[in-house]
Amino acid sequence: MTIASTVDYLRMVWPTELADVSFEVAPGPMDVISGVGVERYAVDARARRITFFRLPIQRLSRLHRIDELHQRMVIESCVFRGVAELLGKDPWDLAPDRFRHF
Repeated sequence: MTIASTVDYLRMVWPTELADVSFEVAPGPMDVISGVGVERYAVDARARRITFFRLPIQRLSRLHRIDELHQRMVIESCVFRGVAELLGKDPWDLAPDRFRHF
């Protein structure tokens, strides 16, 4: 649900740029990247697809507090980073007004 709601938000902010992008959720990546580890998401710019890997996001993210808010923030950060990578932007530039209250 968090991925879907974050994607919906970003589609409202970037409707033209994200109109033809597909977002998927998979259990995990097929392999481990040497020196990087396990990816949380994968961007396929040619196919206009971003795949989020549920198990690495849930189990391998280091949270300083295990609660719903922090878990949601980790998931949202993966969505923002994936979309930013696809669009060639900085994640903070995708929705600068969203985080003004922090």
